[in-house]
Amino acid sequence: MACNHSHHAASAEYPKENNGAGAKWIKHLTQNRLGTFNGGHFADVNLSSVLFTHRIDNSEHVKLEVWSAPGLTKPSFEEAMEQKFKPAKKGDSFGPSWTNHWWKVSLTIPTYWEQYERVQFEFDPGCEAMVFTTDGTPLQGITGGNGGDRRVEYIIPRDVVKAGKHEIIIESSCNGMFGVPWNGDTIAPPDMNRYFNLASADLVVPNMEAWHLMWDFQTLRELSESVPGNTSLQNKALTTANEIMNAFDKGDVKSLTRGRKLAEEVFGEAWAEKGEKIYEEGADKAQVWGIGHCHIDTAWLWPYRVTQQKVARSWSTQVDLMERYPEHRFTCSQAQQYKWLEQLYPPLFERVKEKIKEGKFHPVGGSWVENDSNMPSGEALARQFIFGQRYFESRFGVRCKTAWLPDSFGLTGALPQLIRLADMDYFFTQKLSCNNFPHSTFNWVGIDGTQVLCHMTPVDTYTAQATVGDVNKGITNHKNLESSDVSLLVFGNGDGGGGPLAKMLENLRRIRATSNHSRDVPPVNMGHSVDEFFEFLAKDSNAGAKLPNWSFHRGTYTSHGSIKKGNRKSEILLRDIEIIATFASLFRFHKTDYVYPDEKINECWEKVLLNQFLPGSAIGMVYEDAEKLYGEVRKDGRALLEAAFKAIFPPSISLTDPAFKSKKTGTIVGFNTTFFPRRDIVVVPMAGAASRLRSQVVQTSKNGTTGFALLDCAAGGGVAFGTGMYADCKPVSVARLGVNQYVLKNSSVQLTIAEGRITSLYDVALERELIPTGETGGLVIFNDRPNYWDAWDVEIHHLEKFKKLRFENISIAAEGPLRASLKAVVKHGQSTITVLVCYYDMTDLVTASLKKNSRSFFRFDAEVDWHERHEFLKFELPLNIRNDYATYETQFGHVQRPTHKNTTWDMAKFEVCGHKYADLSEYGYGVAILSESKYGFSCRGNVLRISLLRAATAPDAEQDQGKHEFSWAVMPHQGSFLESDVPIAAILFNSPLHVRLLEDTNEAPLLKTKPAFLVEGAPNVFLETVKRGLDDDFSSHDAPSVVLRLYEAYGGHGIVKLKFAPHLSVVKVLLTNLLEDKIEELGVYQAEDGASGVKLSFHGFEVKTVKLILGKPSAVPKRESWVTVEKPAY
Repeated sequence: MACNHSHHAASAEYPKENNGAGAKWIKHLTQNRLGTFNGGHFADVNLSSVLFTHRIDNSEHVKLEVWSAPGLTKPSFEEAMEQKFKPAKKGDSFGPSWTNHWWKVSLTIPTYWEQYERVQFEFDPGCEAMVFTTDGTPLQGITGGNGGDRRVEYIIPRDVVKAGKHEIIIESSCNGMFGVPWNGDTIAPPDMNRYFNLASADLVVPNMEAWHLMWDFQTLRELSESVPGNTSLQNKALTTANEIMNAFDKGDVKSLTRGRKLAEEVFGEAWAEKGEKIYEEGADKAQVWGIGHCHIDTAWLWPYRVTQQKVARSWSTQVDLMERYPEHRFTCSQAQQYKWLEQLYPPLFERVKEKIKEGKFHPVGGSWVENDSNMPSGEALARQFIFGQRYFESRFGVRCKTAWLPDSFGLTGALPQLIRLADMDYFFTQKLSCNNFPHSTFNWVGIDGTQVLCHMTPVDTYTAQATVGDVNKGITNHKNLESSDVSLLVFGNGDGGGGPLAKMLENLRRIRATSNHSRDVPPVNMGHSVDEFFEFLAKDSNAGAKLPNWSFHRGTYTSHGSIKKGNRKSEILLRDIEIIATFASLFRFHKTDYVYPDEKINECWEKVLLNQFLPGSAIGMVYEDAEKLYGEVRKDGRALLEAAFKAIFPPSISLTDPAFKSKKTGTIVGFNTTFFPRRDIVVVPMAGAASRLRSQVVQTSKNGTTGFALLDCAAGGGVAFGTGMYADCKPVSVARLGVNQYVLKNSSVQLTIAEGRITSLYDVALERELIPTGETGGLVIFNDRPNYWDAWDVEIHHLEKFKKLRFENISIAAEGPLRASLKAVVKHGQSTITVLVCYYDMTDLVTASLKKNSRSFFRFDAEVDWHERHEFLKFELPLNIRNDYATYETQFGHVQRPTHKNTTWDMAKFEVCGHKYADLSEYGYGVAILSESKYGFSCRGNVLRISLLRAATAPDAEQDQGKHEFSWAVMPHQGSFLESDVPIAAILFNSPLHVRLLEDTNEAPLLKTKPAFLVEGAPNVFLETVKRGLDDDFSSHDAPSVVLRLYEAYGGHGIVKLKFAPHLSVVKVLLTNLLEDKIEELGVYQAEDGASGVKLSFHGFEVKTVKLILGKPSAVPKRESWVTVEKPAY
């Protein structure tokens, strides 16, 4: 058999001989080499050396003038343009910190520069700045310095380059992206005397081919470093990047083009020519959805006024990027920031509005600010969404569908229900990724059972840099790939603002081009909104059915006690204003022209909601601003209350009014805004002519300057009248037993202080001691030295080093029968703590409770002059009670936390957030601590604590230094927590009566009317809010509406009759969401006493909003009675 052999030239394919050394490489050395191609030691010969074709900075081409605003003022563009500018030059120094400087820039562009693709003005003041047109339209932001957020180039329009002349205005502000920390540490207090230098004011021609090659190279380098494993793509990217370095020749312009051609081996042939259409190729389903974002802390290491500038800088830059990158979509939250833009930068607001209409700029979140969600009350959280959603809808015609709290320190279990009630379905957050959270995409189920579809980006940041590593992490770090394999890439510089940069958008195009040819990188898409991402997620997960469920809540709050107090007091003040102003606007007994002050109330709410961004970890300047806002709310709120009272009462006066001292006659009454039956002991000044009111008080102070009156409001909400001692009153007493032992007691409970510590809390009726033998309660100081985040963190090891403080210099301040009290002083370090321990007659709770065996509480009023550093003041009470869980109030309900350390998750709950109470109970008995302004509690084992003051030094060096006044109370109760009246007592503790002196009770019809609203049938359902409808015409009295918000407070079911007094002409009753959209119309029934009402069914922690449409009595339809009609509960 013959064989035929084909002969090929060996040298054409595979050489016969090999005389070379071989192509074996040392991979890590090649990898390290890539770091030398741009910048660094070889910047004069590597790619950096050819990034610019021309650069000029002489006065012939660049003319600068500057005006420095005086002090810390922030003049508007128009105000600045009226000032006298002086000549300036590159290299000039300006400051100090937080000052603002305005620059007039006149540019003369060489004619021959018309040939170049791009001409730029490079302005680097070393700090933040913004470019304006000469008529005041913001064009873009500038971030000076050499950090990764550097953005100093302003692209001069092509028509201007041809014209050869250009003028712009620049405002520079003497702060960096993260303020001006004095030692370079981000969280350090600010350096108030920093100056900045104008490092660059140059006309430049960038070599765009070189810049594109730089972006090519950067993506290749990221691929070589971030793609896991020894993959083909990883090695191809590395070898291609290495070949580009070999091909580059500083003196050969064409080497740039050759380098770009080499990059196509990874990105695909002619990929760059496709521009944004590169996203239309490749995989049909993208696994990573890119969305530009610019998280701007409404205040943190800078004050509010700087945030206003950051918003304009950041958002104007994004509008500019949208013109150059059609695929770019940008999302941002916080209606407050949009309103600032609307007020301070109207031309830019209109540009943003246009982009929203185009579908490129996406409002998100539906809230007023990205608020902390643990500190605000339930109603305040509702208002965050109400104010946010109504703003977005009124300005842009859209409501948000996704709640957005990426950086909130606390996430309350009340949020899912409120999110859904605010017409949103989805929720995005990220902060919990710091705690090794077990899920990325899941159904977040709130305390009431309501769920929202939640995504926590696996990229673990809301400030991603859009790198290959970020995109890859979106999948490799995804914890629910069995249920969902898509993730959100939220990219752009944040916290201090800035947003996405051009280099990020360039990088994403290259990453997508790569994924179009390789499966080693997840495909990323662009051009979509966050809402579209969630809509896809919902569909892909079968409406969440494929996803796991989770409940989570976290947060601790003690830093900046005055802010916490301002928040609580403001929330309650606004609640009271709305209730009293609603009645005044409906009845108008004595001021017929009274109009519900909706606009003024909303202004106060906006200030409170703004401050709810602050958990307690900002610089001192921020809290100075916050205190000012709280002061304005307090002043305006008192004026609003006074105006409302004058409309419903005859000439009357508050007991705190200086004119009260001159009043000789009148009747002392109180207005109860809680709708709970109650009796209260109130303090009455007895100085001056007011001493003639002595007959209306039951007890007077030792010096006769104050009296104590007993006011009764047994009917619930409305007016409380003065009364004498009731038969069920149990007089209180105080006694000194021996040298250092004091006892406060009545017939039900007594408290003993011996040797400066609380040694006994004794239930007299049950003969039960509540403090274990050998243990004591009282004030305690802990060392407070976090590992790094000073004002943020409380580390578990702080519990290991402590000192128990003793009450000293104890004296008897009041002896009963209504009030008995001890005064004590505690000295510690440089601080003085004065405590008044008060015990009241049982009457202050007996009618607030639904049980006759309710106990009184012991109230602690503290005045503190605080001058400690890194120490933590708490009050603790060891209890003869055992339970694995303690109970803490949260918004519209409560949560339970472990008292043990079985797991690391349990250990992490050594300091938890609570609102008005914390309770430790077992079967048959419990003890609660009530709070009127503190939010930090803990219960470890059997020791219940409330956190009172901290003393961090960063980022505010003077945090909490100075004088404080606050109160707490210890409340024993028979029965477990669920059998107790603790939630009611806590509300009353925080809601004092509004006490007034009426000079003529015959001229006060409101005194004789029944309470407007009653809730009957389920003591676990509370009426929280009464206000006028959002869309009422307040200038007209036709068809007014009243909105009531109720909730179930104990975690169980309840069916209630919500009754309306006969003097309210209720035409129609609607069940609505928070935004007062109609859900359904409710059937209204007639009661035997002439009142009307509706029946409502609640499940655990459910919130309901009920809207009453009022009208003339003739418009009220005839109704069936409760007795004769049985209908299903609503």
